[in-house]
Amino acid sequence: MEEEDSLSLIETGEKIVRSALKLGVDEVEVYLVKGWSLHVEIERNQLVRNVKSIDEGFGIRIVSNRSTGFAYTNLASKENIEKTVLKAYHASKTGKPNEQWKGFPKPAKLPETKNTYDKKIAEILLEEVVDSAQIMLESAQKVDEKVFVVDGSVSVGEIVKAVVNSQGVSFQDEGTGIGCFLSTVAKDVETTPVCFESEHERIYKIDFEKVGVEAAKQAVSALGSKTVKTGVYEVIFGQHALASLLYYTFINALKADNVQRGKSKLKGKLNQQIISENLTLIDDGLMDGGLETWKFDDEGTISQKTVVVDKGILKNFLYDKLTADKDSTQSTGNAQRISYPSYVSTPHIEPTNFVVSPGKSSPENLLENMKRGIYVAHLQGAHSSNPESGEFSVVATPAWFVENGEIRYPLKWVMLTGTIYEVLNNVVDIANNLKKVNFLVAPWIKVSNVKVVGK
Repeated sequence: MEEEDSLSLIETGEKIVRSALKLGVDEVEVYLVKGWSLHVEIERNQLVRNVKSIDEGFGIRIVSNRSTGFAYTNLASKENIEKTVLKAYHASKTGKPNEQWKGFPKPAKLPETKNTYDKKIAEILLEEVVDSAQIMLESAQKVDEKVFVVDGSVSVGEIVKAVVNSQGVSFQDEGTGIGCFLSTVAKDVETTPVCFESEHERIYKIDFEKVGVEAAKQAVSALGSKTVKTGVYEVIFGQHALASLLYYTFINALKADNVQRGKSKLKGKLNQQIISENLTLIDDGLMDGGLETWKFDDEGTISQKTVVVDKGILKNFLYDKLTADKDSTQSTGNAQRISYPSYVSTPHIEPTNFVVSPGKSSPENLLENMKRGIYVAHLQGAHSSNPESGEFSVVATPAWFVENGEIRYPLKWVMLTGTIYEVLNNVVDIANNLKKVNFLVAPWIKVSNVKVVGK
């Protein structure tokens, strides 16, 4: 951080905390980040650019008489540090006091994490990233001449983050990541919906050729679409479809701030059966190689594994420090800063690695045991779902009709409607093919009695 480069993030944070405390405030928290990322981008069947970004900065929260002020900067010169501290200080003096504020997290022993940092990624050369993108692109193009690659990318990065506060927390952690995605269509008499495949890891173990092949095969299999009659069907949700549906409905209902505000259908239902006994859901901030695995959350609470739903019974909500204090409980380590760059925002409650415990069936078993149903790879419109009631109306695309255990043909003009609670109560089988998709770590799931609107 310019003249602060010789200091670690922790040392820089401690210096900022000491400076802020001289103003006579009650509490100070500094969240610091530095990192880089490299993206090789694909558009319209060719590699088009590579972009390297380097960013570093900090966000500071200052508490005066239970009123919190926040400010941030992406430059850490001495002058900018002082300006940012003063900006947060003045904001704390003019804000409204929060009578339920009980302070920032206190120090605790950091847990161990595994497979979250890979020196090979940290030292990767641009040429290797370009080669990986080329392999992914060419593998898709070789599958069938009808395949057209819409866009895609290969991304790598490294990040170091720290949280330092006036309660004595001085934590630092580092991580790497590598990921890729490819969007394809197939063109014949018709053009298919956009099909999509991706893979993301914290260590270097991605099969770029496989991602390209799968994206292309999916597009080819989406040719020759037909309609389906409106009715009630069994539906197999793929991981991407499940991730978007869960996030905008069920995940929001698990966040303690929504529960406390009466904006969750799960309020007052702890230790009650809320979904199918086939489902066990775990928020695991310490998952081996998890995309959201860190030793602490973004306000300095140590990460943990939290059983949210055990065989259908609601066991825990997701908490940050403030909401945990309101309920006289402990934070579950779910305070995250989801903006980019992360230091420009204050923490919000978000899942870490949200795991749907796998079943014993293979994906093929789920299909083989389906008489008449639909396999859905992706959903559109999940963001417009109602997070309070769990109601949704989404477009299933791409999707395929399954009959007597075989995928028969792709579908068009298909919508799924209902509530997330109906879906999760009607889970009849769970596969064993765990995949990481953003926050979600899940297999395919099969659900009965899903309302499908067709033609």
